Amino acid sequence: MPLLASDFVETARYRAYGPRHIDEIADRYGLSADDREMIRVTSTVLPFRVNEYVLELIDWARIPEDPIFQLVFPQHGMLCADDEHRLRRLSGDGGDRRELAACVAEIRAGLNPHPSGQRELNVPNHDGVELAGLQHKYRETVLYFPQQGQTCHAYCTYCFRWAQFVGDADLRFAAPTPDRLLDYLTAHPEVTDVLVTGGDPMVMTAQRLRAHVEPLLEMDSLNTIRIGTKSVSYWPHRFVSDKDADDVLRLFEDVVASGRTLAVMAHFSHPRELSTDVARRAIARIRGTGAVVYCQAPLIAHVNDSAPVLTQLWQAELAVGAVPYYLFVERDTGPYDYFKVPLARGVEIFQAAYRNLPGLGRTVRGPVMSATPGKVVVDGVEDTALGRFFRLRFLQARDPDLVGRPFKARYSESAAWLDELELDLPTSAALVSTVMGSQR
Repeated sequence: MPLLASDFVETARYRAYGPRHIDEIADRYGLSADDREMIRVTSTVLPFRVNEYVLELIDWARIPEDPIFQLVFPQHGMLCADDEHRLRRLSGDGGDRRELAACVAEIRAGLNPHPSGQRELNVPNHDGVELAGLQHKYRETVLYFPQQGQTCHAYCTYCFRWAQFVGDADLRFAAPTPDRLLDYLTAHPEVTDVLVTGGDPMVMTAQRLRAHVEPLLEMDSLNTIRIGTKSVSYWPHRFVSDKDADDVLRLFEDVVASGRTLAVMAHFSHPRELSTDVARRAIARIRGTGAVVYCQAPLIAHVNDSAPVLTQLWQAELAVGAVPYYLFVERDTGPYDYFKVPLARGVEIFQAAYRNLPGLGRTVRGPVMSATPGKVVVDGVEDTALGRFFRLRFLQARDPDLVGRPFKARYSESAAWLDELELDLPTSAALVSTVMGSQR
């Protein structure tokens, strides 16, 4: 695997590579003509972006199996064969652009762009106005999507928010300023946590980020400000050598000095993302501000679906002082069939990895489905006289009364999401109604 040059840490300049650069990347790393065409065609539907740092993380001698390559480059099988064939025909020379656009829109609509009721159920209303840049699913927590932070340093192929990045305003969550958020928080003092998310807020300059975060410090009801980011994995220079890296860290210090918890929700999908000096240095600098780094990722086929990989990932997080937090179940959106892992296998992988952790690493919870009614963890499998069952429990819920509520579902080798499970009949009628209302 190529290693990052030692001076790359200090001299790196961010440059995004997108669909227009496929030939440049292919020429540099020897991608086949078929791979070039597949990447080009798939990226008409799903977003594609990488950068120099991410390209250097890939072991190009092991593609396409290399997990980082799988994580950021489109692959055969992410779109069904018929859709890929249609796109190849329409996007080639002489293709009809209007027909291509209609085809792309049709395929995207079939990929469940806003799973788990994000648009229908999560967008709050204040004074009769829908607040399009906010989501409020759980009583204590509001998600905030600053307009200038709705892109990323690189795009994950599995991303459940892929619809944010395809240029369709109707699919996008974005707020130009925090004004409506502040009004909403004033009217809802039960909200104690704001998660600044995207996209990735860390693509913003320090000045823009401050403009969105600093006003929150005037809200006495807020105890915690969270920032969801993949930047430590895909561009750790943001906290180390970017020209305003120190300004970002000063903002973090100001949040902590206000008496609030600043939680950086870092997304690490594979241990290689923590293997570079600059990534570890970025985390050290973040933690030096008093912020706490929590780590989460989904269980992703072709990337991290093995117990040794997850054990190594969580041990690497512990080694840098970060907190393993969630192992999610891949959401039913985008190229879901390519990345999903059945719940039965997911439980086996999680438990095998969990057993190899020291006590401080057993903060991680999973596998967790972030479904319509709430976050449902699969606690395990039990055999009874009546058959085999999954043991399930609400870690978080749209209805707070459901938090901590255990229930069971019939064991299935193939089920990969909540709406594919058959609930155990003795489960209360109210709970059955809530869970089975979680259809796509």
